[in-house]
Amino acid sequence: MTSGISRWAQAALLLAALLLLNAALTFHNVWPTPAIELRGEWSVEIAALVLGLALWLRHRDGLTRRAEIFVAVLLGVFVLARYAEVTAPALYGRAINLYWDAQHVGGVVAMLARVAEGWQLLAALAVVLIAFAFLGAMLRACLRRVAAALSNGPILERRVLLGAAASVVVLFAVDRVGGIATLPFSIPVTQTWARQFALIGGSWLQVRRGDRSGSEEGGVAVMRDLPVLTQDAASRTDVSLVFIESYGEIAFSRPEIAQGLVGSRAQLAESIARTGRGVVSAYVRSPTFGSGSWLAHSSLLSGVEIRDGDDYARLMMRARPTLGDVFRAQGYRILALMPGLRQAWPEGKFYSFDEIYGATRLDYRGPEFGWWRIPDQFAIAQYERFERAAAPQAPPRFLFFPTISSHMPFRPTPPYQPDWARLTGPSPYGDEAARAIAQPPEWTNLAPAYSDSIAYAQRSIAGWLEQRRGQPLVLWMLGDHQPPAAVSGEGASWNVPVHVISDRPDVLDALLARGFVRGLTPAGEALGPMHELAPLMIESLGSPSGNR
Repeated sequence: MTSGISRWAQAALLLAALLLLNAALTFHNVWPTPAIELRGEWSVEIAALVLGLALWLRHRDGLTRRAEIFVAVLLGVFVLARYAEVTAPALYGRAINLYWDAQHVGGVVAMLARVAEGWQLLAALAVVLIAFAFLGAMLRACLRRVAAALSNGPILERRVLLGAAASVVVLFAVDRVGGIATLPFSIPVTQTWARQFALIGGSWLQVRRGDRSGSEEGGVAVMRDLPVLTQDAASRTDVSLVFIESYGEIAFSRPEIAQGLVGSRAQLAESIARTGRGVVSAYVRSPTFGSGSWLAHSSLLSGVEIRDGDDYARLMMRARPTLGDVFRAQGYRILALMPGLRQAWPEGKFYSFDEIYGATRLDYRGPEFGWWRIPDQFAIAQYERFERAAAPQAPPRFLFFPTISSHMPFRPTPPYQPDWARLTGPSPYGDEAARAIAQPPEWTNLAPAYSDSIAYAQRSIAGWLEQRRGQPLVLWMLGDHQPPAAVSGEGASWNVPVHVISDRPDVLDALLARGFVRGLTPAGEALGPMHELAPLMIESLGSPSGNR
């Protein structure tokens, strides 16, 4: 009786071990959270592991401690890879890109450390360590039980185990090779990561070869030259290119977010009208989703679609005229306002900037708002103060300004300061700043904070227009990408709004003829990819006179 109970208990433990191992490589993400769920899928890799252990144990007395630890660590790496694979689409709306994403792990960790409280960081670290310890112990226990069954378990148990493992491998091969794809197999982790390492290898080889081709085969779309800008002296107006961080189509398409932006959008519309300007709007398709703002920036500044870090690296290898070069040829001063820039930025030379107003140059001494510290409104005010100090007959300016206050996790959001003169003084904010900083991110519901941050951006632009009342201006304001999928929702597009605000009717009419609509609400489908705005911007300001 005892032996019977023992046999059934051992069989139950074996089944539990197999189910846990299978679950470790087949779980899915509970979208759009970091949590996981099971869907009853099968892992061919666990079946292959069982067969591999059986072959190993045919020539060994058992699974040594060293071998057990090695296999457990290998499985642990596979589990982490699986987690990254299924979680990246929930967070970023795209598949994981190891070559690109791994470079920014440190920055993401630093950002989270900056916005989280100390006890939260310690708690998170404790949870991670406990989870790793539990995972390691579970994997070793499961491996130990499977190895015991294969080495000295009952003959029937061994035959059933090996037969089941072999059947899973055969069924997977038939299912995939035959193109049936009807059985509930999970995509193998090895398959996914083999593609990742192929990408890394290909990118490395291209860089080693110094691949400078502009063809599709080189990984970058054909680089058509930008048109030449031709203007008379009277039409040389300041041009500002403002990227609103994470400003995506959902600011209009998702009702609860759109509702939260009604007031700030109305304020912006009133400022446009009050300062004698008009506005036209459209949608364009960003080359990135949820992150990777520089891909959007470089696409528009260069007129070439830059889809990933590999494209970006190859772009930097080329002698490519950019918007900065186009405007410089017309006597413009080429400027960058980058409050999020804290270190040297060699790419600035590629874009032909005459001056870059980074964090050090802006010299912000007010309260720090999260990881990015410097409020967008302050950056605008300080920039205008610096530029007013320039010579009265200073040339027109082309300004590139990527905002940062609406960056994930969208809090703390700076309060809008109606008194712009106060922004550059010793005390830019009152008690409102402390209240804003005291509001931590609500990680399970980011939409309200997102709406608040975009509203702040719109109010800042509205105030900027008021500050520049009576000064000719063409202001291009657009999103760099949609916010992460946790805010955008499942299956969201890659579209972002673009608004052009100006006191020049000829510019607005030219854009209306190309598919823009009047007002601040875009309509219809995206006009096309973002990089195609570069020649459109040039052509709307003057007449193209050939190519470079």
